[in-house]
Amino acid sequence: MCLVSTGGRGEDSSVIITLPECSAFSDIPEESLAKVLTYLTLIPRTRQPGVKFIIILDRRLDTWGSIKTALGRIAASFPGNLHLVLVLRPTSFFQRTVTDLGFRFSQEDFMLKMPVVMLSSVTDLLRYIDENQLTSEFGGTLDYCHSDWIVLRTAIESFAVTVKDIAQMLQSFGTDLAETELTDEGGAIECLLKAHTDKYRNLKEAIRSVSKEGRHLLSILESSGNEEDCHWDVRLDWDTVQRLLSQLRDMESAFDGFFEKHHLKLLQCIQLLRYEKSFQESLQGLTSQEKELSSSAETLAQAEQALKELESLDSQEVMGGAQIVILHGHQLAASHHYALALIVQRCNELRHHCDTLSSALKAKQTRLLCTHQLLLSFGQAQTWCDDGAYLLANQLVERFQSKEGALAALRDIERFLEGAPSMLSSGPEALLQEYEAVLTPQLQVISYQTHTEQRYIHVNRQACLRKLADKHVRPVQLVVPRPDNNAPRCKSPLFSPKHGIHVLRELIETERVYVEELLSVLLGYRAEMDNPSLWDLLPPILRSKRDILFGNMPEIYNFHSRVFLQDLEGCIDTPERVGACFLEQKENFQMYECFCQNKLRSEALWRQFSDCAFFQECQKKLEHKLGLDSYLLKPVQRITKYQLLLKELLKCSTGSEDTSELQGALAAMLELLKSVNDSMHQIAITGYEGELCELGRVLMQGSFSVWISHKKGPTRMKELARFKPMQRHLFLYERALLFCKRREEHGEGCDKTPSYSFKHCLKMSAVGITENVKGDVKKFEIWYSGREEVYVIQAPTVEVKMTWLNELRRILTSQQKLSFVSRKRFLSERLLLACSAGKRPSAGASSVNTCTIQLRRTATQIKMCEPLRSYGSSAPVCLRLAQGRLLGRRAVCLCVRGRRGQREAG
Repeated sequence: MCLVSTGGRGEDSSVIITLPECSAFSDIPEESLAKVLTYLTLIPRTRQPGVKFIIILDRRLDTWGSIKTALGRIAASFPGNLHLVLVLRPTSFFQRTVTDLGFRFSQEDFMLKMPVVMLSSVTDLLRYIDENQLTSEFGGTLDYCHSDWIVLRTAIESFAVTVKDIAQMLQSFGTDLAETELTDEGGAIECLLKAHTDKYRNLKEAIRSVSKEGRHLLSILESSGNEEDCHWDVRLDWDTVQRLLSQLRDMESAFDGFFEKHHLKLLQCIQLLRYEKSFQESLQGLTSQEKELSSSAETLAQAEQALKELESLDSQEVMGGAQIVILHGHQLAASHHYALALIVQRCNELRHHCDTLSSALKAKQTRLLCTHQLLLSFGQAQTWCDDGAYLLANQLVERFQSKEGALAALRDIERFLEGAPSMLSSGPEALLQEYEAVLTPQLQVISYQTHTEQRYIHVNRQACLRKLADKHVRPVQLVVPRPDNNAPRCKSPLFSPKHGIHVLRELIETERVYVEELLSVLLGYRAEMDNPSLWDLLPPILRSKRDILFGNMPEIYNFHSRVFLQDLEGCIDTPERVGACFLEQKENFQMYECFCQNKLRSEALWRQFSDCAFFQECQKKLEHKLGLDSYLLKPVQRITKYQLLLKELLKCSTGSEDTSELQGALAAMLELLKSVNDSMHQIAITGYEGELCELGRVLMQGSFSVWISHKKGPTRMKELARFKPMQRHLFLYERALLFCKRREEHGEGCDKTPSYSFKHCLKMSAVGITENVKGDVKKFEIWYSGREEVYVIQAPTVEVKMTWLNELRRILTSQQKLSFVSRKRFLSERLLLACSAGKRPSAGASSVNTCTIQLRRTATQIKMCEPLRSYGSSAPVCLRLAQGRLLGRRAVCLCVRGRRGQREAG
C-alpha cells in the first residue's frame, strides 16, 4: 500500500491522498505509479471538475534521499491539480538535520514545480487539515479501511462494466431482430419465434441478475451512514450506482417494448400465412364451382342432368367457408395487422367471387330452366311434326281425284294445324326474341329445321290441295321428303377428311394455348407489378418501364382472345372460312410489327434485370418451367407459325375454289413477316433528320453496290473517278428511297445489332428507272430529277433485281394514275367552267358539244402520254400535254424523248 485515497477533504474541499511509509516506493515502476495516480485522481475529477489535491508524504522513519526521490516522481507523474504537498520529515536528529539542509538547498527546485511544506510532527499537520479528515495514524478521527475501499471500488466498477456489456448485448440482439427476413414458410417462422423468445428470456434473466447486484451494492452504500458520518465519498458512489441502475431499467423497458413489437409481428406473420392458405383454398373452391357452371345443355337429357348436378353442388358450403375466411380477415384487420391492405384486398376478392358465384348460380338455374322449357317445346313440336307426317302419309291419293276428296284432305290438314304448338305458330323471330339468352347456334339450327319441316310438310301440301280443288285435275303424287339433319353443309369439302381436319384442329388448339400463355404472362407478371406486397422485390425503375418490357402484348392478347380465336373456332363447321379469317384480320396483324420493333429494347431491359427476385417469385407462383424471356418470345414464334400451318392446309386442300383464300392468307402472312423484318432494320437508321413515318410504310430493304454520277456540280469528276462501288443499304418507302451505310455491329454474341447511317434520300415523285444496264444483268439505274443524278444499282442476284424493279414500277405506276386522275378532274372543271361562261343562249348547245369534243381530245392526249411516264418521263411533261399547250416541234421533241426512254428501258 503505497498510495491511499482515504476520502478526507482539506481546504477548499481538496482531496487528500496519503503516501504512507513504504520501503519499496522507489522500486515501483514509473508506468505503474502513473496509472495509480491517474486512477486515484480520475474519480474526483469526473465528479467535480477542477478539484484540487493535497498529498501527505509520511517519511518520519525515512531519509532525505527517499524524500527527494518521492518528490521528484510525484512532480513528474501527478496528473491532477496539485494544491499542496505536506511532508512529515524524519524524526531522528541526524536525518532531520540532513533533510533540513537538503530541503533548504533544493527548495527552489521543488517550489517551482509544486508547493511543498516540511512538517516536523503530526501536530503541525493539524494546522493544515482538520483531524476529522485524517486517519488515526495522523492523529485524526476518520475511520478508514483500505481493504474495504478496494472491495467497494471493485464492486462498483464491475457493476458498471456489466451494465455496459448488457447494453451491448441488447443492442446486438435488437439489430438481429431488425434485420430478420421473414420467409413464406410457417414452420420456419415458428422456429424463428421460439429461438428469439428463448434468447429474450436469457437476456431478461441476465438483466434481473445485474439489477439485483446493483440494488445490493446500493444497500451497502446506504448502510455506510448519513452525510455527516459518510466517508470515501459514499454519497457520490451511491449516485453512480443509482444512475447505472436507472440506465439499466431504461434499457430493459425499451428492449421489452421493441421485442414485444417484434414478437407481435412474427405472430401476425404466422397468422397471415395461415390466412393466405385458407384464402387460396377458398378461392380454389369458388373458382372450381364457377368452372363447373360453364357447361351448357344442348339436349333435354343434358338439361335435366345439368339441373340435377346444379342441385347437388355444395356451393353453399363453399361460400360459407369463404364467409368464415372473410370474417377471420376482418378480425385480423381489426387487430391492426401490419398487412392490413393485403388482408382487405383478399376479403374483397373473396366477397367478389362469392357474389359472382351466387349470381352465376341464379343465372345458371334460370338459364337451365329456360333451356329445359325450350327443349320440351322442341320435343313437343317434333312430336307434332311426326304426327303431321303420319297424317299426310295416310292420306290416300285416290281421294284427291275429286274436288270433295281434296277439300276433305285440306280440312283434315287445317284441323291438324289448329292444334299446332305455340312455338310453331309464333314463328322463329318470336322464338328468338323470347329465348334469346339461351338460344345457342345448335338450338337455333334445331328451331329453323323444325319450322322448315312444318312449312314443307303442311304448307306445301295445302297449296297443292287447293290447286287440285280449283282445277279439278288429277294431281301428281306429292312426296315431301323430311329434311335430313345429317346432310353435309357443303357440296365439296375443302380439306381431305383426315390430315386437313387434323391441321385445322391443331391451328385452333395451338391458338387457344397461345391465348392462355399470353394471359398468364399479363396477369402473372405485368399485373403483379401493381401488387404492393411485391414492391420490395421490384426495382422502381423497372416498374416504370413495364411498357418497354412487355410492349403491346395487351393489345395482341385482346385481338386474339376477343376476335381471332373466336373466328377460328367458328371455322370448325365451315373450314372453307379459314383463309377468310386471316384476310379479314390482315390489318390487325400489323400490331406484331410494333411488338417486334420494341423487342430489342425489351431484351436489353430483361438482361439488365433478369436476376431480379420479383421475376423469380412470379415464376414460382405461375409454376412456369421457363423464364419470362421465353414467354416474351411467344408472339414472334406464333407469327412465324401461321404461315407453316397455312402451307400444310394448302397441301391438304382438294382443289376447290376456296383455296384461293388460303393462298391469299398465306401470301398475307409471308408479307407480314417480310414487313416485320424490314421494320426491324428500319429502327436501326441513324442520322435522318425528318420523321420516317412521313415517308409511308417501308416496302423493301436490302444491301447493294452503288455507283453515282452527276451532270453538274463539283462532285462530277470525283464521282466519275470512283471505280470501286459504294456499299449501301437501301430502304424503299411508299414516298421515298433512302440510301444508308451499314455500320459495324455493336455488342457481343447474340446481342450484336447492326446500325444504318443515313446518306441520301430520293423522293419517289421525281424518280425514274432504267431496267437494264449494259455489261451486267444484275444492274439497273435509278435516276433523279431528269437524270441530274444517276444511281447505278447492282443487286446480289437477278431475282433480287427483278423484285425491286417490280416494286418500283408499281409505285411509279400508282403515282402516275393518281396524278392522271387529279389532272383530268382539274381540266374537266376548267373546260366546263369555260363552256358555261358563254353569253349567247342560242349557242349553248353547240358550246357544250364543243367542250365535250375538247374534253375527249384532251383525254386521248393524256392517255397517249401514259407510256412516257412509265418509262421515266417527268411530271411536267404530262401536265403540259394535259393542258394542250404543246404544239408542233415541241410535241415531236417529246415523242423523241419518249422513244429514247423506251430504248433506255429496253
